[in-house]
Formats: sequence, structure tokens, C-alpha cells
Amino acid sequence: MTNFILDERASQSEFFNRTLPADVTGYGGYVYRLQPAQAELNLAPGIRKAAQAYFKAKGITWHQHANHALSSQVSCLNFLMPLAMAPELLAHIIGRVLNIIPPTVLEIEDGPDGRPWFVGFEWIGRADYLNEGGKSGHRTRGANATSADAIVRFRHDGRVETLLIEWKYTERYRAPIPPAGNEVRVNRHKDLAFAPNGPIRCGTGLSVTDFFWEPFYQMLRQQMLAFQMEKAREDGSERVRVLHISPKANRALHVVTAPTLQKFGTDAFDVFRSLLADESCFISRTTEAVFGALLAGAEGIERVWADYLLDRYKHLSTPALDTVPSSTPEYAVEMRGSIGQ
Repeated sequence: MTNFILDERASQSEFFNRTLPADVTGYGGYVYRLQPAQAELNLAPGIRKAAQAYFKAKGITWHQHANHALSSQVSCLNFLMPLAMAPELLAHIIGRVLNIIPPTVLEIEDGPDGRPWFVGFEWIGRADYLNEGGKSGHRTRGANATSADAIVRFRHDGRVETLLIEWKYTERYRAPIPPAGNEVRVNRHKDLAFAPNGPIRCGTGLSVTDFFWEPFYQMLRQQMLAFQMEKAREDGSERVRVLHISPKANRALHVVTAPTLQKFGTDAFDVFRSLLADESCFISRTTEAVFGALLAGAEGIERVWADYLLDRYKHLSTPALDTVPSSTPEYAVEMRGSIGQ
């Protein structure tokens, strides 16, 4: 158990004790785990009804730990769902992340009320690009298929671009993925992983099985999805990249877990990016760099949302905030691991 997980458990427990009604009890005796029937209270007040309606309308599956304060899915929704209905603020954030002038953000899909939403969640692509649907071709957003936690689309320099967003909170990874099903995974992905038909560059001496350690298998799947979406020009996108967002203090997430990849470096995200044919297709940013200064200065209607996030996620206001690079290559990823129960 890392200090970051323990700190976040304590912080979230204090937040729940202070802000939730007295009749809300912790599941299993843990304050940071709500009763399953009270999982809605894990969401920011302003999105509780919208999130439930959206997931139902789109047939999205909630993650197993939706009642857990350290759920990355819940954290992602708390930060990003309000932006689905705030295109100007979303454009500002995209511009900050990519170090570009705020672009023109484009609609992803209708929200539960029929109005356009500019952020989508648990995105699996318009087609079964990764051969995950089986004979029926059916896939479910949020379960048993490669899903990006969120998606945004925008127009910049005359072309349409897409970012697949992978959101992390307290995840950490140590063991390889379960071996059952590896033959299926190899057959499914062997022709989609390496250039010129996939994102991984040639000449590395690697095979698909070398990525069967999280978070690398997750990153590979996300990057393959982005590659195939770009190839298909999904919704007119000429460029599709992966944006990974995670707390600066979660250093355990950066461990190079896959033994055969350790020769390429000591930081998981740097290693993965170095293995891509186009390194600019993977972007990694810290939660603090993307949201810290923005939330501290939010005004007007965003103030309630900003205050909630700053009050609940204490790591946002750590003394040494990371910053978004001003002139570095643009670098990014998906899936789920232990949330430090």
C-alpha cells in the first residue's frame, strides 16, 4: 500500500464525514466506501442526475467500485462531466494541455436531455476496430471492451482531431494479466499492434505478449484503438491521440512492470511513448497541471464545481504544482487496476 493511497483514503474519509448526511454509513465499516445503494453520493452534486441518465441512455456499465471514493471512473466524471456542457471552458483546457490556441470543440453525442455534449464517456469507437465483439459484434461501453474513459473532439489548424482520455487516480500495477485468454489476446491483436498496421514501431524485438503486464497492455489497447480510429477517419478526425491524466504523487503508477520493457527505461509512460512509431500520439499530463491553477481561479457558475473538486481532491493544491510544458513534444493512454481498496 503506497503512501499516496493511504493519504487519499484518509482525505476522502474526512471529506465524506464532513459533507455527507449523518445517515450515510460506510460499506464494510470503511468511511471511504459508500453503501452500493448510495453510490450516487460519490458524484459531485451537480452531475448526479445527469450521470445516471447518461449512463442509462447510452447503455454504459458502471465500474464495480462506483461506490468507492478512490474510483477513477467517478473521479473522471467529477472532473470532466461538467465540461461536457461548457464548450468554452473545455476549449481552454484542451489548449492548455496541448499548448495551442483554444480550439473549436465539436459535439461528441447527445446528452441525456437531447442537447449536444462535448465530452463523451467510456468510448469504444464507432466500429469494432480491435475484434472484441465476437461473432455478434456486440460491445458494451465500460465493460469487456477497450474503452477510453472520455473522448473530446475539436478543430485545430483546419483539421478535426480527437483525444481519447485515460483517467487515473490511485491505481498501481504489479502482476502480469491473468494468463487465461492470452491465446485469444494474441490472435486478436498481433496484426494490429505493430507498424505499419499499428502504433508500435518496428525493430524493437518485441511481441504482443511482452505487453501483457498492466498498465502496458492497457496502454497498447488504447493506442491501437486511437490508431484504428484515425485510420478510419472516425467522425472526420484526421488525427487521434491518447491523453493520459494522473496525479503527480502517484509514483507507483510509473513503475515499469513488464520485465522485457525495463531495458527501455525506468518510467512506464516514457517507455511506452518511446516504443511508438509516432511518439506525439501519446500525451501524459498530471491532474494538477491540467486543473490546479484553473480551479483556483474559476469564477461564476464554475465556482461551485471548482470548490467541490478542491475540497475533495486535496492533491490538487499541493505546494509544488506540476506545469504543462510550453515547448516540448506532445505525448498519452487506458484500463483499470487496483484502486487501493
